[in-house]
Amino acid sequence: MRPQGKQLLSLALVCMSLAVLAAARSFVMPKASHARTYPAHDEHPNEKVTIAADPYDTPEKLKTFDFNYLEHGILPVFLVVSNDRDGAVPLVNMRLELVTRDRSKLSPLSNDDIYRRLTRIKAPTPGDSPRDRLPFPLPGHKKVKGLVPKKVAAELESARFAAMAVEPHATQSGFVFFDVSDLSDAASGATLYVTGVKDNNGNELMYFEIPLDKYVQTRPVQ
Repeated sequence: MRPQGKQLLSLALVCMSLAVLAAARSFVMPKASHARTYPAHDEHPNEKVTIAADPYDTPEKLKTFDFNYLEHGILPVFLVVSNDRDGAVPLVNMRLELVTRDRSKLSPLSNDDIYRRLTRIKAPTPGDSPRDRLPFPLPGHKKVKGLVPKKVAAELESARFAAMAVEPHATQSGFVFFDVSDLSDAASGATLYVTGVKDNNGNELMYFEIPLDKYVQTRPVQ
């Protein structure tokens, strides 16, 4: 084989190897700092709990994922909960609500909601007219999930905020996802409310109010 041919073959093998490595890349959760270090946070000094919300809405931050959720109208928000107490903080009853600048109230999307969005399957709602409803039942969870590439499903499972509690003097983090398909620059003017956080005695803490404009003000100009 001529030297030039060997070089081309070597280059092709390198390209193939890089492609395989890129395809095999698995999701890596961003390392979380204390919640008070994020621009958009609400700290309760007396209760010694801080919660932060960090929207992933820039090209650089979206590189964290293999899949561009924002292109499908889904905003990933990195949720960070820091506990400076001597006892654990249960999160089993934690509830999130994103209030947008037009006063729409959004709850986090479930995995099935996201799977349906990615596969363009619409779940019926109570207000749908008969003509808007699908003429066939929606597939179950496993079938809907099966329509999504396994890599995307695995990434979503790994990225989700899944902590049931925050240990004493520790921080827990993960992503929650919101449907912002009808909004441009969804973080601007929005506020995330967090309720249902309790102390280790079962007493509910004061609600957390996190204005995302604090994040927008520090966001790099696009």
